[in-house]
Amino acid sequence: MNHQNLVIGASGTVGSALVQALQARGQSVRQATSRTPTHADQVQIDVLKGQGLQAAFEGVQRAFLMAPPGYVPQDHLLLPLIAQAQAAGVQKVVLMTAMGSDAAPDTPLRKAELALEASGIAWNTVRPNWFMQNFHTFWLQGIREQGRIFLPTGTARGSFIDARDIADVVAELLLGDAHGNQAFDLTGAEALNHDEVAQVLSRETGRDIRYQDIPPEAMLQGLLGAGLPGPYAEFLVMILGFFAAGYAERQTDAVQRITGRAPRCFAAYAREFRANWIV
Repeated sequence: MNHQNLVIGASGTVGSALVQALQARGQSVRQATSRTPTHADQVQIDVLKGQGLQAAFEGVQRAFLMAPPGYVPQDHLLLPLIAQAQAAGVQKVVLMTAMGSDAAPDTPLRKAELALEASGIAWNTVRPNWFMQNFHTFWLQGIREQGRIFLPTGTARGSFIDARDIADVVAELLLGDAHGNQAFDLTGAEALNHDEVAQVLSRETGRDIRYQDIPPEAMLQGLLGAGLPGPYAEFLVMILGFFAAGYAERQTDAVQRITGRAPRCFAAYAREFRANWIV
């Protein structure tokens, strides 16, 4: 089946929302995932081994690229995707990295950004801040079972963004030309610390949910105990350190400028997903 658009990571948090956003705009979407396909719009790929990439990119005009979570260095995964997009004659690529990726030219994500910029393909890069959805996925267990958000971030604030806002931005960038060859830091409209996040979750669930600051070493051991690979667990603790240092507080107007509407607020997200935190 011919498709106009390719979404890498189509079963993930952002990818699944992007598939919905593109389909709502009448677009056909080839959904690339590591899972066994269940319908004709899906194709199985293994980014780690480079398997299935040629078939995934064949015939598509536009592609969304991201590195699968859980693995570092990310440029080893993203550079083959960019090369395959070039070989397939893809006309437009939107790459998702992370806010702060451009801080130094030799970081893995920045290497991927620079490779895309030099590829000759029309491009955009989106660098989102921390996802709101982390609170009902990665940080869910502590909240549900103990009523605690366990993180090593002190009193620092973050301008958390809803993954669906990221998807809406990417859809606009893929389908339009108004913002060509630009990178955008994507944030929510407010910056909250984790005590304030806990207050919102408490209000929406009727539970007593609190934030508990923990040492980075305890966070690392918890991630390793949950089965994360050592290098990726260390990477997460490192970027949580950037959060604690205040680098996640900055807010931008990119969502508003690109989509024409304000980003979702944390309270609205918490209200919508409240059932996840109720025991």
